[in-house]
Amino acid sequence: MTSEIDAAAAALARGQVVGIPTDTVYGVAVDPGHPGATDRIFALKQRPTDTELPVLVLDADQAMSLCPADRLQPYVRPLMDTLWPGALTIVVPRRPGLEAALGGDGTTIGIRAPDNDVVRELCRRVGPLAVTSANLHGQPPLTTAAEVREAFTGDVAVVVDGGVCEGAPSTVVDCTGEQPVLIREGRIPWGEITALV
Repeated sequence: MTSEIDAAAAALARGQVVGIPTDTVYGVAVDPGHPGATDRIFALKQRPTDTELPVLVLDADQAMSLCPADRLQPYVRPLMDTLWPGALTIVVPRRPGLEAALGGDGTTIGIRAPDNDVVRELCRRVGPLAVTSANLHGQPPLTTAAEVREAFTGDVAVVVDGGVCEGAPSTVVDCTGEQPVLIREGRIPWGEITALV
């Protein structure tokens, strides 16, 4: 798998799309700082650009490079420190001047530190990754590397095989206000999150 990770890191550095295993399902990823890279994901997925791409990070420290610390609600860092790495996506204010075409209105960013060694190693080497599930928009997610290769033949430079990935999706929480707001309940129960706030 090391050679696949090397190949994926090199492809990401060139602005190409790669397929990666996560702790939920397979995803397609790009380096959002590479010009035109996120456009490739939107086109590949047939995903509308008003739907923002989430970003996967190595850890809370890497996440802080994407959002202004002085505008974070006080409960955000404890959520990161307690529930990451894991299946929690937090939506926070986006750092002004962040050059990444993630879709949406550009004011917020969804961030997650996954509990998956492949993704975390790629984030360590490349930086934060714009990632979305490996499937056409609105279709069921793909759960094996072979399915990803078949579905996106020629459009995904490298697919890292991490076995079967069919976990529950992440829980998504809007953390832009004084109290968190549940957007989607996934693997982490809402009650576990509110208990930390």
